[in-house]
Amino acid sequence: MGTSKTQVIIVGSGMNSLVCAAVLAKRGKSVLVLERNAVAGGCIRTEELFPGFVHEVMSSWYPLFVSGGAYPELKDDLAGVGVEFLNNGYTTGIVMPDGRSVALRQDIEDSVRRIESIAPGDGQAFGAMAGQLFGKDAALTFGLLGNSPYSWKVARLMFSEWRKRGLDGLMEFGSESIESYRRWAERTLKSDIVRAMMCPWVLHTGLGPDEASSALIGKLTFAAVVAGGMPVVRGGSRNIVQGLQTIIERHGGSVKTGVDVESIRVEGGRATGVLAGGTTYDASEAVVCNVTPPQLYDKLLPNAPEALRQRASAYRFGRGCMQIHFALSSPPAWRDPELLKLPLVHLTESMENVCMSVVQANNGLIPAHSTIAIGQPVAVDPSRAPEGKWILWLQLQEMPSRVRGDALNEIQTPADGRWTETLREAVADRIQARIETVMPGLSASIIGRRAYSPADLESMNCNLVGGDPYSGVCSPDQFFWMRPFAGAKGVRGHRTSCKNVFQIGASTHPGPGLGGGSGYIVAQLLAPK
Repeated sequence: MGTSKTQVIIVGSGMNSLVCAAVLAKRGKSVLVLERNAVAGGCIRTEELFPGFVHEVMSSWYPLFVSGGAYPELKDDLAGVGVEFLNNGYTTGIVMPDGRSVALRQDIEDSVRRIESIAPGDGQAFGAMAGQLFGKDAALTFGLLGNSPYSWKVARLMFSEWRKRGLDGLMEFGSESIESYRRWAERTLKSDIVRAMMCPWVLHTGLGPDEASSALIGKLTFAAVVAGGMPVVRGGSRNIVQGLQTIIERHGGSVKTGVDVESIRVEGGRATGVLAGGTTYDASEAVVCNVTPPQLYDKLLPNAPEALRQRASAYRFGRGCMQIHFALSSPPAWRDPELLKLPLVHLTESMENVCMSVVQANNGLIPAHSTIAIGQPVAVDPSRAPEGKWILWLQLQEMPSRVRGDALNEIQTPADGRWTETLREAVADRIQARIETVMPGLSASIIGRRAYSPADLESMNCNLVGGDPYSGVCSPDQFFWMRPFAGAKGVRGHRTSCKNVFQIGASTHPGPGLGGGSGYIVAQLLAPK
């Protein structure tokens, strides 16, 4: 049996793991990252699916990272190893099957004017919303998102906000934080196109527009994108994985791939390392796990209390997701040429259609009219495709993990509910036909198409249970103080039932996304400045 020693072992190599390891290594800790797959990166996977075209198979955009807490500490190091983030001055928008569309720039005031020109009153409502998020509520909202919920920082923050707002003010903030998007939008916005433009951003945390907390998440995500843009990594996201790995290694750390950790070794109530493939990897200070709650307490800590294992098994995962990638011989023929400049535009008929699609997917049905996130990475980074050619990055966040039927009764679904290649391609055909209604002549320009079902995504990353890209829905019972769950002895935020074992990743606070937030929080716990 071989052995190796280090201070901190990190299980998994997603964004949070690499950020955690890079920060710890910079602060003088010896770090070892162990990844079960052949390549590091977790949901960051860049591949040349077709010759000359650089595709992001899963995640792609970095607004959360460049606006998060870890970036200032790693910015110069990343730049020093050649990692560059690109914006193009545009952000997002909407296109509807009836031909209506809106394109927004990376500018709150300009976006207010654009929205106001098509929906008088709604532009001002958006401006007021953004002003509150980035003004009155900024310290509280971003303070809660950027720190461990159980830290003294958050306790002091809550006390400070109580002194400023009073109890009634805090209760008002709490009430607004758990409101559904539909309720807020129907009260605040007058235009169906503006409601529909903001609504799909709710989906980017696994919620639906009728669910509690969806208003806060939808408003915050939409406003943050308009203010900060949709940056990508020049040349593909594999460069940030390689960049973070280089930083780790330059400071004495290591990243090993093809190592499937089987269990955490616990002696005297403390973790002493991990076991993987007959090899013991010793950790003198801590083990950090970028895994889901069931993986942590069923696999890695099998001797955890039964009550805790039951809580972990009850952790709720969300709907499945599909990714569809197109390589095109030319840019799509949008009816509004300005849409070619948008990094990400959503296609939907209405807010109500998004609500319906969520319900259909939750009930196991292939939605009749899926909400489609249409990414255009070449609009931001021309190096992703040969000159004059184009890439479409499609994400469908309203897909059933287990399939019970088709809402339109057009697609035959397997009796066992499993995703098959035939089913996946039939859904991809439907989506292709749907986007061709807003991109006339699309089919003639397709060089290649590659689709990934919820089952495909889970096979690539075991944290995407059922194809859920967010490793658990961000409903109030699984968010902030409650993520991944609350009320279990010894489990608070990123702390687990074992004293020196920590959990990070999308299943923990502050939730999913390429922000590196949980990794940064735990790095600060293990190596305070």
